[in-house]
Amino acid sequence: MLADLRRLVEPATRGDPMRTLLWTSKSLRHLSEALAAKGHSVCAMVVADCLRELGFSLQANRKIQEGGGHMDRDLQFQYRNDRATDFLAANEPVISVDTKKKELVGNYKNNGREWHPKATPEAVKVHDFIDPQLGRAVPYGVYDIADNKGWVSVGTDHDTASFAVQAIRRWWMAMGHERYPRASRLMITADGGGSNGHRVRLWKIELQELANELGIPITVCHLPPGTSKWNKIEHRLFSFITLNWRGKPLRSFRTIVQLIAATSTTTGLTVRAELDESKYPKGVKISDEKFAAIRLARHSFHGDWNYTISPK
Repeated sequence: MLADLRRLVEPATRGDPMRTLLWTSKSLRHLSEALAAKGHSVCAMVVADCLRELGFSLQANRKIQEGGGHMDRDLQFQYRNDRATDFLAANEPVISVDTKKKELVGNYKNNGREWHPKATPEAVKVHDFIDPQLGRAVPYGVYDIADNKGWVSVGTDHDTASFAVQAIRRWWMAMGHERYPRASRLMITADGGGSNGHRVRLWKIELQELANELGIPITVCHLPPGTSKWNKIEHRLFSFITLNWRGKPLRSFRTIVQLIAATSTTTGLTVRAELDESKYPKGVKISDEKFAAIRLARHSFHGDWNYTISPK
């Protein structure tokens, strides 16, 4: 019976690939029924004991596989780290940026649990249908690597390159300029896709405007393809925001801003958050002539991922 049970639950396909059990959940009941068809009379609880004896346990899917790797993946990480080290050694600002997962605004279930009096859970909506009056919150984060401080602009419109650069601009005006009053350059580390992707023309146009305003060059180093979860902002800022608001329905934009701003850690992380109610239309087209006017200097190593935009 143990040998038959092992064959039923082993990852490799054995026997007839069209057998029904391959296309159902391997629940204890299904396994018990499949064993009965092979002549073994055994209840579901005994099946559970046998599975533990064979070294099996209940496990969920685990997100560990990302997109296809690039041959220069490790070299890009090394290049990016070397540039960041140079900036930090000179007390120049280095920030990690990204858009956190968009969140439904309203009385919806939020994953996680928190303490309540027994048998008094918060009541939320059964279905997660978007509220057309409230929409979604778009949190765009800026994490100051040297200072361990975070800024989050909570947008109410679209996640575009204009919104992303405006979040960086607001971070600089509210926090960055005070922290780095003598800054002569700025480094940004970002994912390779999304609103701050290396192929997005509007991203570079907006960065040119920002460089003009700040009067300093802006160096950007993107993460190589398939490594978005390696961005420092993911595990140094966003993960703590998620922990802080676990189990709390995000009923309003004000609630979201306050929960983000209340995030802190024992290692000194503090976060400032503000609402951005501006409109950021999608589908903005950038002409070749306008794009060519950018003072863009591509680095010798993977100039598509690494470049500097100087002020005009």
